[in-house]
Amino acid sequence: MAYMLLILEAGEKRRSRPTEEGRLAYARMLGFTENLKARGVLKASDALRSDAEGVRLEVRRGKRTIVDGPFAESKEIVGGFFLIDCQTKEQAIAIANECPAAEWATVEVREVGVCFDDSDGSPDQKIRADVDSGDLRST
Repeated sequence: MAYMLLILEAGEKRRSRPTEEGRLAYARMLGFTENLKARGVLKASDALRSDAEGVRLEVRRGKRTIVDGPFAESKEIVGGFFLIDCQTKEQAIAIANECPAAEWATVEVREVGVCFDDSDGSPDQKIRADVDSGDLRST
């Protein structure tokens, strides 16, 4: 099963981190990444640039809104991610526990899967079939 480890950190803390502390943290995260690669559980990983360079987009009732970062109302930013392959949620949590970022951020563990569950037990296949056939239209 695939699990996503999301690194959630306080945006202001990241922006105000002293350079040497940032270098040390980055080096530790690179070491963690190499360890996951060596163990054969890493599918993908990367850091994300500051939210100051990000953009948020929404479309409501046909109207598009774009907001440039930084996002002052956000208490946390997604600083990066690891996509790992594990047999169980417990294994994913154990790997998250090894992540150096857990010392200065929150590591959220989420199983990769469908975001909508239908009562017939096969939501992904049914919805994909409906989309492919044209029976499901966006509103």
